[in-house]
Amino acid sequence: MNTLLNRWPIWLSAGVIVWLLYALQSILMPFFAGALLAYLCNPLVNRLTQFGFKRTTAVTSVFSVLLLSVVAVLVFLLPVLWRQFIYLETRLPILLRWINRQGIPWLEKTFKIDLDRLDMDLISSWLTSYWQEAGTAASHVMTRVMQSSLDIMSLLGLISLVPVVTFYLLLDWDKLINNIRELIPRHLEPQISQLSHECNEVLSAFLRGQLIVMLLLGLIYAIGLQLIGLKLGIIIGLLAGLASIIPYFGFIVGIISASIAAMFQTGLKLDPLINVWIVFAVGQILEGWVLQPYLIGDKIGLPPVGVIFAVMAGGQLFGFIGMLLALPVAAIIMVLLHHAHQRYRQSEFYQRQEPNSLE
Repeated sequence: MNTLLNRWPIWLSAGVIVWLLYALQSILMPFFAGALLAYLCNPLVNRLTQFGFKRTTAVTSVFSVLLLSVVAVLVFLLPVLWRQFIYLETRLPILLRWINRQGIPWLEKTFKIDLDRLDMDLISSWLTSYWQEAGTAASHVMTRVMQSSLDIMSLLGLISLVPVVTFYLLLDWDKLINNIRELIPRHLEPQISQLSHECNEVLSAFLRGQLIVMLLLGLIYAIGLQLIGLKLGIIIGLLAGLASIIPYFGFIVGIISASIAAMFQTGLKLDPLINVWIVFAVGQILEGWVLQPYLIGDKIGLPPVGVIFAVMAGGQLFGFIGMLLALPVAAIIMVLLHHAHQRYRQSEFYQRQEPNSLE
């Protein structure tokens, strides 16, 4: 009891920090995004400093490349995506009718199964209500924007802070880490540093490795599907790459969507389907033999079932943000559980043996 009372400054500080995070949550977005980008880019900055670059020069170079890459992607990718979304919107009713009249009968004939037809009236009413709700929401947003230009200016100001925060955090990243390490009590510093190092390896594997794998897979699928002439190739490819955060889910979503789009676009021909399957087979081979081993390895330590459960649990508890944070948090929990398991195996409680009652 006395030990807990003696640590009241620590508990008070923790409570103040939690209260501040809650009270300032509306303005924390640019700082959180900037800290995430700085964390992702810091290893590259450190690598440049090892080659003799000054910290400022290295940060400026990495930041410039990052900014130019984002601008280039927005300039070249957004118009293409917009055209494909327009194409999808105009073709969706025709696609649904085609699935009923040709797609499902072909599946029934080929695989000798019975399938229910899509309820076009239900789908039509659902889409109509969806677009009406979307239009109503958009009108409310536009009304609020027109009524209060201050809100939109505040939002733009917060977004524009992201690159500023990223740049200055990159400049002082190592100094900030050292300052935090110096605040740790000396008798706890070795153990906490070890845990932090292992958690950093896990987060690096996920945030850097997994995100790069998702991006590269999306590019492989999108470019491959565009090369075989699929009109929705970029949308389906990028969607499959993003969905690959869950093992095999991106492959399943992508190959089914691309196969339906290919059959709808070219008719019930086998050659376009084979081309789609080849694209996804190449993507799976590259993911399994090149991307995953070299960019991630076994550092995350979560089995596929654990990944699926973590994503679903995060979505159930905290929505979309929970799904994004589920795997990093789960990976850190795995590190802590691993250490807890080791300490339990070394504890007196685990190793104690009951005396033989016969003696």
